[in-house]
Amino acid sequence: MADTSDFRNGLIIKFKNDLYTIVEFQHVKPGKGGAFVRTLLKNLRTGKVLDNTFRSGEGVDVVRVERRKYQYLYREGDFLVCMDNDTYEQINVPVVLFGDGLGYLKESEEVEIAFNGEEIISVETPIFVILKVVSTEPGFKGDTATGAVKPATLETGAVINVPLFVNEGDVLRVDTRTGGYMERVKV
Repeated sequence: MADTSDFRNGLIIKFKNDLYTIVEFQHVKPGKGGAFVRTLLKNLRTGKVLDNTFRSGEGVDVVRVERRKYQYLYREGDFLVCMDNDTYEQINVPVVLFGDGLGYLKESEEVEIAFNGEEIISVETPIFVILKVVSTEPGFKGDTATGAVKPATLETGAVINVPLFVNEGDVLRVDTRTGGYMERVKV
């Protein structure tokens, strides 16, 4: 069993009979009274975030998590089929574990899956992906002075806002956390 001195961002703990990851924590030593640790915890199953305060030195159950690289192969109903890069074993992963990053995921893209024993507890998609624009309105020379944006549909079907100079067929770097355009990429 660990205690609050072992806290770090990303640590997964068992709290209130569920698994939570520590998003943020702060040790506080007030002038009067005992020290405590203020935390922001995210539930791995529901995604809900809650604030909690632990007494300094209070024991917590740390969950040992194994992370493995998988390759996303294809979608099958409410599951995505992923293949272990080492053993070539295929598993079905529920779509809900992928979160917002799923809209930017192409087949054969690599993801990281966290396991608690044999149970899948979370999936991390790449932070940046390279995607091709399949449709957007044409841009006109001189329209960029205002910093205006227009919608563009990517090869995965996701729609993002891009600068006016982006055209069909351009290849873009996209941030999967925000769904934001980062830059054009030369192929």
